[in-house]
Amino acid sequence: MWKKYSMPQADTAERLQKVLAAAGVGSRRACEDLIFRRRVTVNGRVAKLGDKVDPATAEIHVDGQRVITNTKLVYVALNKPRGVVSSLDDEKGRTELADFLGANFEQRLFHVGRLDAESEGLLLFTNDGGLAHKLMHPSYEISKTYLAEVVGPLPRSVGRALQAGVDLEDGPAKVDSFRLVDAIGKTAQVEIVLHEGRKHIVRRMMDAVGHPVTRLIRTAVGPIRLGDLRPGGFRHLSNAEVAALFKAVGDEGPDVQ
Repeated sequence: MWKKYSMPQADTAERLQKVLAAAGVGSRRACEDLIFRRRVTVNGRVAKLGDKVDPATAEIHVDGQRVITNTKLVYVALNKPRGVVSSLDDEKGRTELADFLGANFEQRLFHVGRLDAESEGLLLFTNDGGLAHKLMHPSYEISKTYLAEVVGPLPRSVGRALQAGVDLEDGPAKVDSFRLVDAIGKTAQVEIVLHEGRKHIVRRMMDAVGHPVTRLIRTAVGPIRLGDLRPGGFRHLSNAEVAALFKAVGDEGPDVQ
C-alpha cells in the first residue's frame, strides 16, 4: 500500500533531480532521465519531472533501492581494536569507541551491536534509529561474519557439529556456515557466519566443541565488509552500502509499474 504523500513546505522543498544529484546518484541530467523513466519513487509514489521534495524527510528510492538524502543522517564503519570496550562513555575510564570517533561528528552516534573488549573488527555507527533497530533485531536475521583463530588441530567434525547446533547454557546455537581458512601446527583460522546476537556467542560455541578462540575479528555485518580499514580507523559508508543495508532489512521500496 502506498504511503500517504504530504507536500513539503515551500522553504524546504527542492527539485527532486537536484536532491538526487546531491546524494550522489548522478548528474542532474542523469537524474532527470531516471525520473522520466519512472525509476524513482518518493514516499511510495512514482515520481515525475517537476516534483519537489524535502531532502530531510522524503523517502526516496531509485530502482527499488533507498537513497539517503537527509544530510543529517550518518552511517560509519569502524575497525575496533582489541582491548577497546564497546562504549561511548565508559565509567571506568577505559579506552572506548569515542576515543577513535572523537570530535569528528556533530551528531550523536550509536553503535549497532557490540563486540567484547578482547574482540576486534567491524562496528557500524549511525544516528538513524530506525535502521539501527532493524539491524540489531533478531527477526531480521542480519548475518555477522567472523575470522577466528582457535586452538587446533581442527577435525572436520567440528564444522558439522557447529552447523548442526551445539547446546549452550542459554539454549542451542548453530552457525550459518563454517570454513577452515588456514591451519598451522596447533593453531587454526576459521571463518564463521551466523546471525545469532547473544553475548560471546562465537567464543562459547567454539568452547563447546573443544577449540577455544584465541583471537576474534568481525569482518562483516550483513553486506558491509571490514575490508582494509586499519585498526582504530573509520570511514563513511557509501551510498551503495547504505542502500544495501536497507535492502538487508527488507526496505526495498514498492514495485514501479
